Amino acid sequence: MRAELMPLEGGTPIEIVKDLTLVGRREDCDVRLEHKSVSKTHCVIAKSDGMLMIRDLGSTNGTRVNGQRVRRAMLLPDDQLSIASYKYKIRLGPEPRPAKQDDKTQHLDADEVAQLLRQATPKPLEDSSEEDVLPARPLQPNSLPDVYPEKE
Repeated sequence: MRAELMPLEGGTPIEIVKDLTLVGRREDCDVRLEHKSVSKTHCVIAKSDGMLMIRDLGSTNGTRVNGQRVRRAMLLPDDQLSIASYKYKIRLGPEPRPAKQDDKTQHLDADEVAQLLRQATPKPLEDSSEEDVLPARPLQPNSLPDVYPEKE
């Protein structure tokens, strides 16, 4: 799975390539954000099984997903992630296929596309056998809330 943080104010996208990506101000962080509003070790982004998760590491200025301050959260495509004063849009997708040397773009007009679509036949889905289905795991309650309580 390909995951990127797209800066909302423009700039170079940050590609999340590691399974665990440490974000912060320190030199040994995978993603360095050099601003005083970012904690030395601000948050960690985990990539697993086609999902992207974020966990705040007790930062001073917080981590927000779609405007809500969180301790941890699942990140979905087009979510807005705020790390202190930095704002990003989440982009998720498949890994890009490496181009073969003989790959070329073929020009098709609308009539050719329509003809190809008429020729395409949908394939039926194959049912999996009972043996392939894994048993459901029981849910376990979490002692810490995922979202900070609203201040009164």
